Amino acid sequence: MAKAAKGWTLDEVPWDTFDGAEVDPGLLAAVKAAALVEHNGLDYEAYLHKVFHDDPEFRDAASAWAGEEVRHGEALARWAAMADPGFDFAASFRRFRAGYSLPLDVDGSVRGSRAGELVARCVVECGTSSFYSALRDATREPLLKDICGRLAADEFRHYKLFYTHLQRYLEREDVGPWRRLWVALERILERDDDELSFAYYCGNDLAEPYDRRACARAYQRRAFSAYRPGHVQRGLRMLLKAAGMAPRGLLGRVLGRLAWRYLAFHRA
Repeated sequence: MAKAAKGWTLDEVPWDTFDGAEVDPGLLAAVKAAALVEHNGLDYEAYLHKVFHDDPEFRDAASAWAGEEVRHGEALARWAAMADPGFDFAASFRRFRAGYSLPLDVDGSVRGSRAGELVARCVVECGTSSFYSALRDATREPLLKDICGRLAADEFRHYKLFYTHLQRYLEREDVGPWRRLWVALERILERDDDELSFAYYCGNDLAEPYDRRACARAYQRRAFSAYRPGHVQRGLRMLLKAAGMAPRGLLGRVLGRLAWRYLAFHRA
């Protein structure tokens, strides 16, 4: 089970600063989806415990990380309920869990190696750190700005955690930079899988039959609207560092332009 999360607590969040007049409906819809995904951290803990079954140091780190992810979900859910009193987080989470689950019956990483798994985890933390930084900068609602600032800092620290363990495993496993970059790109493409789109569907209590593509597009329009080029570039540099590539080299500049065009397309 996840260990108690360290750092800030929900009691420290300035809930009395909430200003309903500044809530953006599009960002609210994205936050509801994010709350469900974050709160599902215990499944990721169980998966990582199986992949790293004989590494107690990493298992302890994964448990602490999962505890913080669950707390992120709780903070976002509480804010969403303040912004939309009709939001029933418990019911939405039950609906989400009933229709989406991770493959937990595994003997090893779906990435082919433990180093590959840690690269994938770094990619996720790049994405979430950038996402919460973008939300923090985009929203005018003071409470959400505070929460997203806390979450962005946590996710950056999580990135450093997985990156540190990645360096440890690279001493044991021969996973070169290009293979790591391929794993990273694969994980990015999986952002279009069912997890976020189904979380958007459940979090926003949509009545029509679930359409993965339509929900993915709806989520992307709302979430990507918060991004600016700096958020994309910073996340990409973190990704390239995990892959063993020069963060500020030619590849980084090319990928940065492509990533921004991808985001701009989905924002439109």
